[in-house]
Amino acid sequence: MKKTKKTKNKPYRSALDNALWSFRELLKDAPWFFLLMVLGVPLNVALAYMDISLPALVVADVTGHAPLDQAAFRAGMLIFAMLAGHILQTFFNHLSEICMAKYRHRKGQEISRKSLTLFYQDYERKEIRDLSHRAARATEMWDGVQPVSDVPRRSLSLAENVLCYLLFGSVISFVSPLLVPILTVAPAVNWFCARAYRNWEYSHRERQTDIDRKLWYLQEKASDFAAAKDIRIYGLAGWFRQIFRDFSGQRLAWEKQMILRRFLSRIADLFVIFLRDGAAYLLLIKMTLEGSITVDRFLLYFSAISMFASFIGNIMNEWNGIRSTSLDLCDFRRYMDLPEQDGTGEADAEPLLKTAPEITLEHVSFRYDGAEKDTLHDISLTIKPGEKVALVGLNGAGKTTLVKLLCGLYLPTEGNIKINGISSHSFYRKDYYRLFAPVFQDVQAGFFTLAETVSGQILGTPDLDLAERCIRQAGLGEKLDALPQGIHTRLDKQLYADATELSGGELQKLMLARALYKNAPILVLDEPTAALDPIAENHIYIQYQDMARNKTSLFISHRLASTQFCDRILYLKDGRITEEGTHRELMAFGGSYAELYELQSCWYKPGYTNPGTDA
Repeated sequence: MKKTKKTKNKPYRSALDNALWSFRELLKDAPWFFLLMVLGVPLNVALAYMDISLPALVVADVTGHAPLDQAAFRAGMLIFAMLAGHILQTFFNHLSEICMAKYRHRKGQEISRKSLTLFYQDYERKEIRDLSHRAARATEMWDGVQPVSDVPRRSLSLAENVLCYLLFGSVISFVSPLLVPILTVAPAVNWFCARAYRNWEYSHRERQTDIDRKLWYLQEKASDFAAAKDIRIYGLAGWFRQIFRDFSGQRLAWEKQMILRRFLSRIADLFVIFLRDGAAYLLLIKMTLEGSITVDRFLLYFSAISMFASFIGNIMNEWNGIRSTSLDLCDFRRYMDLPEQDGTGEADAEPLLKTAPEITLEHVSFRYDGAEKDTLHDISLTIKPGEKVALVGLNGAGKTTLVKLLCGLYLPTEGNIKINGISSHSFYRKDYYRLFAPVFQDVQAGFFTLAETVSGQILGTPDLDLAERCIRQAGLGEKLDALPQGIHTRLDKQLYADATELSGGELQKLMLARALYKNAPILVLDEPTAALDPIAENHIYIQYQDMARNKTSLFISHRLASTQFCDRILYLKDGRITEEGTHRELMAFGGSYAELYELQSCWYKPGYTNPGTDA
C-alpha cells in the first residue's frame, strides 16, 4: 500500500523512545561514557550556582565591612571549590570525548556490518541506499552534532538545565513570585518557531539526501583512477564540472532556504529575549532604588535572572536538539531494523556440498519494484545433477536476473526454487550461499592480497598451495611469476605503494580462481570471458570441462560459439525460455538461437563481406 505524505514524514520512533534506546546502548557499549555524563550533571549545577554566589559574597563582605581575613577566607574557599570543580569538569569532558569517539566508531561499524549483511535485493533499492546514507550520517560528526551520541548527551543536559531552572527559580522567587512564570512562558514562542523550522527541514530531508548523494557520486567518479583515461581522452572534465555546478546550485538554493527560515526563527527568539530580560532588569533596578533589596542581593538576583534566562533557553534548545537529533537517529534505527530476509534454517546445506545437486525452478516469476511487467515469467526448469547448462539470449532477456534468483540474491515474486528437492527458503541465507561459486559479469576486487582475494579468508589462514593452483588454473600463472611478492601481492595502489593493478581480463581470471577455490557444488559463470582476449577465452573453454567436473553448472554468454560444450542450451527471450536443446538441435530447429548464431559466426566465415562497405 502506498504511503501517504503524512505517514512518510512521521518519525520512525518518538524522542522519548530514542532517548531510552540511546541510554540502553550507552550502558551496553560505553558504560564509562554514561557514568561520566551522569556525574557531570550535579557538578555542573553546583558550579553554576557558585558562579553567581561569588560576586554576591564579595560585595556582601565589602558593604558589610567584614574583617579582611574572614572575607578572604570565605572567598578563597569558594574559589578553591570552583577551581577544583572546573578541573574535575575538564577531566570529565576530555575522558568523555575519548569514550564518545569509541562509541561513535562502534556505531559506524554497526552500519557497515548491516550494509554488508543486508539482503541484496533490499540493498539494491534506491530508497534503501538513501536510508543507508542518512543512517551513516547519524554516526558522523557534522557541525559539532553527532545524533547517535547526542540524544543521551542532550537528554542529560536537559536534566541539568531543569535542575538549574528549579534552583535559580527558587532564588528569583524571593524578588517576586510572578517573575518565574513570566520568564518561563515567554520562551514558548521561541520553542514553537524552532519546532516549525525543524519539522520543515525533516519533511524535506529526502531532497537534501538525493542532492548530496549525487554530489558525492560525482566527486568519487571524478577522482576515480580507473576513469582517468576516459576523462582525459574524451574531454569529460568540462562535463563533470558542469554537472557538478548544476547540483551545487541546487544544494546552494536548498541552503538558502534553510538559512532564511533559521534566520526568521532566530529573529523571533531575539525579540522575545529583549522583552523578557528588559522587564526583569527594570524591576530589579526599581527595587534597589526603593531600598527593597541590598546591593549584594541586587547582584545575586541580577546574575540569577541572567542565568535563569539562559537555562530556559538551554531547556528549549536542548529539547529542540533532542527532537532534531532524534529525527536523525530515526534513520539509523530504521536502517538497523530492516529485516534480513533469512531462511527458516530447517535444511542443512552440509550434505549437499559433497555431490552435484539437482536444481528445480517451479513456475518462477520475478518483477522489480515499480516495474509494470515481470522480468522473468513462469519459468519452470530442472537442471540435472552434474549437468552443464548454457543460458543465452539478447540483452535484457533476464539472464542475470535468473542467476541472482538462483544464487539467493533475489526472492522470486512467485514460484519456488529447490535444491535436491529442498526449497531455498528452508536454508539459512549464509548456508545457501555455500552451495554456489559464481563469477559475475561485473568483477570487483578489494585491497587484499591475491591469496586473500582468492580464498575469501582475511582473518583466517588460507590454503596457499590451493590458492596458487587455482590462480594458475585460471590462467594467471605468468602474471603470478612476474610479481615480486607473488601470491602475497596486494591489489590496490591507492592504499599500498607496492600493490599491483590488474587489467579487466586479469581481474576476471582472478574471480574465476576464487570460484575454483571455493569448490562449491554449483558453478555459475555469468559472462566469465567478456574481458578476455581470444586466446585466454579459448583457454577457459578448454578448462571448463575440468572446472565443472562433479558440479552442476550454469554458463551465461553472449558468444554462442562458447556454448557448444554444454549439455543443454536455454534461449531466453522476454523473460521466458523459448527454446531448449543442444547446439545441434537448436540449429536444426532454425529459431532465434540459430539466427543469432549465424549473425555472430558469419564474421568468421571465409569470403564474408561487410554489407556496409564496398565489395
